[in-house]
Amino acid sequence: MKKENNMTSFVEHLDKQYGKRGTETREQYEQGFETFKLGVILQEMRKDEGLTQVELAERCGTTQKYISRIENNDSNIRLSTLLKVISEGFGRQLVLNVQ
Repeated sequence: MKKENNMTSFVEHLDKQYGKRGTETREQYEQGFETFKLGVILQEMRKDEGLTQVELAERCGTTQKYISRIENNDSNIRLSTLLKVISEGFGRQLVLNVQ
């Protein structure tokens, strides 16, 4: 006899919890998740560079508190600020990909 697979995929869980893609609730979730990922990426970049939040903030002309808020998904970051953090804080260039 074959045993039924009762596992739920992550996408199925999201569909159940937040609705299908395109619904307002799901799109809010997806946007929040992207903001969260951005904070994690910036934090990993900062740590890879061996920088403290204070040092990164000084490089790009902002405060340690603001860097912390970005890294902890506590603030919506403006594109102009993100560009400044990437270019002045890390000496890199931001490349966007729209899908």
